[in-house]
Amino acid sequence: MPQDFRCDCPFTSALDILGDKWMLVIVKQMLVEGKETFKDFTESEEAIATNILSTKLKLLEEVGIIIKTKRPGNKKTNLYLLTDMGLALTPILVELASWSDSHLRGLNPSIVDGEAMESMRRDKAAFASALEQNYRAKLASMVYE
Repeated sequence: MPQDFRCDCPFTSALDILGDKWMLVIVKQMLVEGKETFKDFTESEEAIATNILSTKLKLLEEVGIIIKTKRPGNKKTNLYLLTDMGLALTPILVELASWSDSHLRGLNPSIVDGEAMESMRRDKAAFASALEQNYRAKLASMVYE
């Protein structure tokens, strides 16, 4: 299904894909939390409805942000994995987390605060790079299982 874009603006075009409240949450769950199966996503604290999750995973796959494959050694389980296009969202996710950390704590005092947040505050670029490297290492290890 071809994606409909509202106009030729690059910002608006990105939001046409990623502006939904679930899209970046799913990418974050994959990148940061290691979620990779439908069951993993349904058990997350964000509590996405299964029908919405199915729709969003399909769209992310259609636009090339994720791929759906089978688990090595278990051909029954579908895996959802970030592509290079999906991993390119890492700095954006880090910037959103940083913005939230700086500007939303007063509205949501329960925002997580720990070692990872301290690392992000010290050096966002290094934090983003480490997230991406860890994900790529996970992918590489899956190939050789």
